[in-house]
Amino acid sequence: MTTGQAKQVPDPVALRSARHLDFFDFMFTRFFAKHMRALRVTRWGLPELPAGKPVVIFANHPSWWDGVAFMLLYRRLLPQRPLFTPMDAAALEKYRFMKRLGVFGIETGSARGSVAFLRVVEKVLANPAHILWINAPGRFSDARERPVPIAPGMIRLPEIAPDAVFVPLALDYPFWSERKAEMLAAFGAPIPAATLLAAPREARSAMLSDALAGVMEKLSTDAIARDPAAFQTLVQGREGMGGIYQAWRRAKALLRGERFDPRHEQRAETAP
Repeated sequence: MTTGQAKQVPDPVALRSARHLDFFDFMFTRFFAKHMRALRVTRWGLPELPAGKPVVIFANHPSWWDGVAFMLLYRRLLPQRPLFTPMDAAALEKYRFMKRLGVFGIETGSARGSVAFLRVVEKVLANPAHILWINAPGRFSDARERPVPIAPGMIRLPEIAPDAVFVPLALDYPFWSERKAEMLAAFGAPIPAATLLAAPREARSAMLSDALAGVMEKLSTDAIARDPAAFQTLVQGREGMGGIYQAWRRAKALLRGERFDPRHEQRAETAP
């Protein structure tokens, strides 16, 4: 392969396996329930995607948990719209099973990798049922960083998928009243690729950044309020401290004939 030639990336559409998706959805959900309190989506921020058009969901990138968030949100909110998402090629080699889930590896930090990324995305978004989930900053970025960084490759996506719509996704992981963090999410209004194409390339980055920041700010307001009723709970994790102390609390409640509530803050929550 000559210098600068784009490396061939395995076809993520051909590699994707429904059987693997079912199994690893179970595994990811189990892992999430052990380590996080709950996955919640704001009631105002449920996804509203147009039918018959490919979609690019572009999210901020505050945490290692973002990839798990993509998988759990996709399986619970958009299961009929196949997920595809890029990942650093070197990191993907450590989790090769993820290639069967719609994840494809990209060589980062090089022109060759950028060309390969655009070629794969063009093929993925050629199918109007597909959704590309992507962390827009291209690097880890604190949820409070402003302006929200946008990776250079993002502004090229409308050119290779002019029929697509772009949907901002805000993610946040605050600690509320329990020992484990919340996973909070909110989707914003779709932006047609045509709207982005009407602007010069140098302006598209600001358009995407501002749209994502707007959803992040609104989600932050709900996170600060700490009201679970403002969210739809998609996955409930284990609550309470666990261990000997929780066993003692459970036994005490049993002796008193009381219903045991493992939460630190015993507050009624609206059912999803």
